[in-house]
Amino acid sequence: MAAISMDLRVRIFEARQSGDPTGEVAERFAVSPAFVRRLMQRHRQTGSLAPSAARRGRPPVLTDQADRPRQLNAERPDLTPAEIRDRLGVGVAPLTVWRMLRRLGLSFKKSPPTPPSGTARTSARPAGSGRR
Repeated sequence: MAAISMDLRVRIFEARQSGDPTGEVAERFAVSPAFVRRLMQRHRQTGSLAPSAARRGRPPVLTDQADRPRQLNAERPDLTPAEIRDRLGVGVAPLTVWRMLRRLGLSFKKSPPTPPSGTARTSARPAGSGRR
């Protein structure tokens, strides 16, 4: 979800400063009452209405090892994420490796090899309608 514009933040702040209740301000500007409260709290604590520039969430685990998966993928593009993880020698889930490969724009093998499918008919012939 995109950050709320500074113009809207200023208008919300000014409406709240003029004495309008939080619920009315939230309804008028189509934001949640929690956002109005947090905006006022941010202004009290930092003196600013601007959104936080901090990155949210957990930092990517394998960012320092981006060169090695590229090399492995160039040598053997048929490796699965689990096989790449094993060759890297890191204790992460295959999903973590998959996310890293996606972030690097690399493709990889998506399923284990299976024998080629036959060309013979695999289902019975359709029955007639019963009319002649």
